[in-house]
Amino acid sequence: MMGVCATPLFVFGTQISNLADRGMRVSRFRCRMQGGGEMSKFLRFTLLISWFLGACSTESSITSLPASTTGSVPSNSQVERTPTPTHEPIDEHNYEEALKELVRLGIVGYGISDPAIIEVMGKVPRHEFVPEDLQDLAYLNRALPIGYGQTISQPYIVALMTQELDVSEGDRVLEVGTGSGYQAAILAELGVTVYTIEIIGPLADEVSERFIRLGYTDINTRHADGYYGWKDFSPFDAIIVTAAPDHVPPPLLAQLRIGGRMVVPVGPVGGFQELWKITRISEDTFDRISLGGVRFVPFTRLGEESSDQIR
Repeated sequence: MMGVCATPLFVFGTQISNLADRGMRVSRFRCRMQGGGEMSKFLRFTLLISWFLGACSTESSITSLPASTTGSVPSNSQVERTPTPTHEPIDEHNYEEALKELVRLGIVGYGISDPAIIEVMGKVPRHEFVPEDLQDLAYLNRALPIGYGQTISQPYIVALMTQELDVSEGDRVLEVGTGSGYQAAILAELGVTVYTIEIIGPLADEVSERFIRLGYTDINTRHADGYYGWKDFSPFDAIIVTAAPDHVPPPLLAQLRIGGRMVVPVGPVGGFQELWKITRISEDTFDRISLGGVRFVPFTRLGEESSDQIR
């Protein structure tokens, strides 16, 4: 196969859920495609058109949240819609300015208030974590395809999930679903030790090389089925899952320390998915808070992909 697949599968748009107890609206964009390699002009054009249509839709904007909140507002609050940053592909010489705009409008403007999260979101160069032929789209507040049916998450969702993990310097954090490594890099910039698992062999190889090249020495990578976690280094202070299983994997719950937090999207493929923050209260008690409706790629298990994608 050369380039993208002949019939790429797109899943794009916005999923918005009103939270019963948090009053927050969460928007997600997902673009999924098979294969990797150079992206066709048609696919790039379609991505831009889908983004433009989303930006023009009154339903597509995430509701901005007051800076004093932590990603939520009371249900009776009045909030203003924030413009989506960057309408055009970005020239490589303008990456720095584009990142500042993304943080201002798409991170702070969407309600992320933790100063440490805001700082690291403005530090990690997202274009280093997307395919070369998509680097001019890296600072759109959108998910982008990275090959093998996977995506790099929308920056706002990365910031939201990281904020809800509530990590401290020195914590041990397990990530299930390394992808291109962007989420792990954000966590590493917070001074935590990251243990990250990727089930797709080529992605695992690529991301290991990327971490070395970018100097992320506190990120430990593993090619394995993330359903079972990484028991050798448990318990973890926090666990983040970047693909959606249809249930929370019991081994991951078992590897969360008492007082630890897990952020995980849960839901069936093609159905409603919900982002959950789970806190371990005691040996067998967990508190669960919904963070809203989302759309993630499916949680892949060994044997569910062809041998040329997983090895």
